[in-house]
Amino acid sequence: MATTEHTGSGDLSRSMALLWGTDEPPSRGPKPGLSVTAVVAAAVELADEEGLAALSMRKVAARLGVGTMSLYRYVPGKGELLDLMLDHVQGPLTEGVDQADRDWRATLELVAQATWDLFLRHPWLLQINQTRPVLGPRSLAAFDAALTGLRGLGLTGQEKVAMLVTIDNFVTGTARMVVLAQQSAEQSGVSDEEFWSAQTPFLNEAMSGGAYPEVAALPADVFESDGLDILAFGLTPLLDGFAAVIDARAHDPGAQPDAAHTLGAAMGACPEEE
Repeated sequence: MATTEHTGSGDLSRSMALLWGTDEPPSRGPKPGLSVTAVVAAAVELADEEGLAALSMRKVAARLGVGTMSLYRYVPGKGELLDLMLDHVQGPLTEGVDQADRDWRATLELVAQATWDLFLRHPWLLQINQTRPVLGPRSLAAFDAALTGLRGLGLTGQEKVAMLVTIDNFVTGTARMVVLAQQSAEQSGVSDEEFWSAQTPFLNEAMSGGAYPEVAALPADVFESDGLDILAFGLTPLLDGFAAVIDARAHDPGAQPDAAHTLGAAMGACPEEE
């Protein structure tokens, strides 16, 4: 699934003004019957149902029962609309993340699960290049809530961010695999069972001669693990690795990270938190 859009593709200043509520509402013409929130919600519903390729101002307007031009009183264009959509769907990430009774590990587990759920609810998110995020209120609240669970551990600011980015990268990759598998079956009309059944006779013949002993020794159900199984399997050692870094801080809180413990030695220096 290739990225087909990127954040900040419209007028970034307008996107930020709309996200943070500093954009003036329409003042001319008839009394507005819509709102920015309603437009964004309709766009999210459209992308959920028909995919990102179907997203257009015309289709959003049709869903709302208004003329296309009327949408431009609220959102300047598709680029700004995408920025608003990304922030709109971030809300659930903040729920429960910053509870005082959660330790750092429980916080990161919750962040991973919430991110996973977000991609499965809105698979079109995987088609947007978000390496330069446009930070609105919900996105910033989710980020802040996640950082709350990493307080008091002696980590540098860069290490905290590196932990969150590492979790996000792992979850994104696993979710992409699951979503692509679902879409392959839907788009081709060929089920997984039919797909592999067509290959089985050839693979059996290839492995019968002993040329691929390790592959041949795998159990028949080796590929039947679902995405959540893979997520849980990979997340545990990731968090165990983070625990080693945090434990090192606890035993020597004044020490700077060295090559054995840093999450990204090449990331540069960052002051220790007080």
